[in-house]
Amino acid sequence: MIKRSAQSILTTWLAGLLALLPLALTLALLGWVVSLLNSYVGPGSLIGRMFSAVGLQLVDNPYLAYLAGTLLLIIAIYPLGIAVQSGLKKPLAKLVDLTLRRIPLFGSLYNMADRFVGLLDQKQEADIGAMSPVWCFFGGDGVAVLALMPNPEPVNLDGRLYHAVLVPTAPVPIGGGLLYVPADWVRPANIGVDKLTSVYVSMGITPPPMLRSGKATLSGDTRLD
Repeated sequence: MIKRSAQSILTTWLAGLLALLPLALTLALLGWVVSLLNSYVGPGSLIGRMFSAVGLQLVDNPYLAYLAGTLLLIIAIYPLGIAVQSGLKKPLAKLVDLTLRRIPLFGSLYNMADRFVGLLDQKQEADIGAMSPVWCFFGGDGVAVLALMPNPEPVNLDGRLYHAVLVPTAPVPIGGGLLYVPADWVRPANIGVDKLTSVYVSMGITPPPMLRSGKATLSGDTRLD
């Protein structure tokens, strides 16, 4: 009787823990994001000190100066948005191509950031059409990894075709690793990027859709079994 009572208490406690776990993970993720933002744009960061320098022209308190400088930046971005919506996006993009993109190191970083923002923007002109979720079966029929293929065109390495795939990290899928895997190990997942993101953010609690057997075409004449 005592053993059954203890088991019942433990089962109830575990049920409460499982109910609390998603909330705890969400709060932990939010805390990580806030900490990351604070390290890059907080009052003690280089950008934060620039905001404070602008705000000190209006108030004397350093914290109020940081808030005032940040508010001024937010207000200044709004006219830029109006200019972009009014048809100045292409001239601005051309100006960036002629200046920032030609700086060796900065240009590479800007291109990477531009592609990532384009992925979040979900617009037709962005690279989202070229980036697609895929399954990678290591060894051909071994470990299955849900990844993102940024370019459907394979590369030839020593006479064999390989696909570049990005393997995100859970539960924050903005990081990960870039792998080149044999083309015959890769199959389209037939899901959207949002579904792939939800799988990684949930750390596998949200299952991916079932993958049906059969042939699938990734690009050109490359057919996978």
